[in-house]
Amino acid sequence: MTRMAYTPARPAPTVGFDLDMTLIDSRPGIRACYRALAERTGTFIDADLAVTRLGPPLARELANWFPEAEVPAMADLYRSMYPGYAIAPTPALPGAREAIAAVRASGGRAVVVTAKYEPNAKLHLEHLGIEPDAVVGDLWAEAKAVALREHGAGVYVGDHLGDIRAARAAGALSVTVATGPFGADELRAAGTDVVLAGLTAFPEWLAGYLADAPEASRA
Repeated sequence: MTRMAYTPARPAPTVGFDLDMTLIDSRPGIRACYRALAERTGTFIDADLAVTRLGPPLARELANWFPEAEVPAMADLYRSMYPGYAIAPTPALPGAREAIAAVRASGGRAVVVTAKYEPNAKLHLEHLGIEPDAVVGDLWAEAKAVALREHGAGVYVGDHLGDIRAARAAGALSVTVATGPFGADELRAAGTDVVLAGLTAFPEWLAGYLADAPEASRA
């Protein structure tokens, strides 16, 4: 008897991934860089507080510690210091590599779309051996939709309320992981389609998503 080949109910998608607190735990590295910036500039920065609100653009956080006119220069200084302080201490979150591999194994593409300065985002991924098909940086919330649409992403995976807004603006399915500043209930209340405890659950979710009929796609 000839065995029929399994055909998924939907084509493999391009999946977008956020970076900070989705693929990587950037808190140790960012904390170290803020402390170094405080020492360099003689300005008090509560680095422990700053790393509890990762997600929005760097300038928003720096505005809490520096006069508005100084923020652009401080952002440039921070980014120049970042590779020396933040790359080595930053680990991948559990399941990050497996999530990218699951997209690839399905025949799809994995694209990282992040608010982080793009060269530093690429340094993190290279250091950790995570190899997406593309990396786009310097985009936040709804602005991420530009890159998601350009790459044809049908799913966007993030941890922040801004990532839900990005998926909505791009017309993509919003998948969120409760590894960032928001719990599962907050993510659901903000309108995400799918909440996962972390990326370790992503490969199984993706397999189910690809097997389901399109009308059953929203959780």
